[in-house]
Amino acid sequence: MSMKKCFSPIYAKVPKVLVLGTMPSKVSFEKNEYYAHPRNAFWPILTRFFKAPLQSMAENKALCEQQGVMIWDVLAECERKGSLDSAIKQENVNQFDSLFQANPSLEYVIFNGKAAEAFFKKKVLKNQAIPGYITFFCLPSTSPANAQLTLESKRVVWHETLHKVFGNTVE
Repeated sequence: MSMKKCFSPIYAKVPKVLVLGTMPSKVSFEKNEYYAHPRNAFWPILTRFFKAPLQSMAENKALCEQQGVMIWDVLAECERKGSLDSAIKQENVNQFDSLFQANPSLEYVIFNGKAAEAFFKKKVLKNQAIPGYITFFCLPSTSPANAQLTLESKRVVWHETLHKVFGNTVE
């Protein structure tokens, strides 16, 4: 099994929030796009919050850039068969201390699921200097593997948190 490397981040012009997953899924790797599985709720949730149509990856990236949303993964590389976070082995994390240092406008981190939060707490917080002013939120995974919640249930939780981050001016 070979090591899988995460994608480069989607950078915002002036990032306010960083959304962190664990590692792209098999479908995302095949399409070379974040959250590319057709049943992943991430893009429908985010575009609806910003009252934008669900569009191509380039247009979704542009929306993130305009709205101050940065997207990346906790893991820089790992071994994994399939797409499940529970199958991750030999993980190495990204360098967040330098990311925050280079982007002082970042105020929030939203974990897309409990696994991303767990890897961050276990591998990043103990070994990297993260600014004390960052507010962390762990939200339900938007992955189709998270079948305990409906798309609408995920949307409600995500939108509540996005309102805390961006205020009520968007939706």
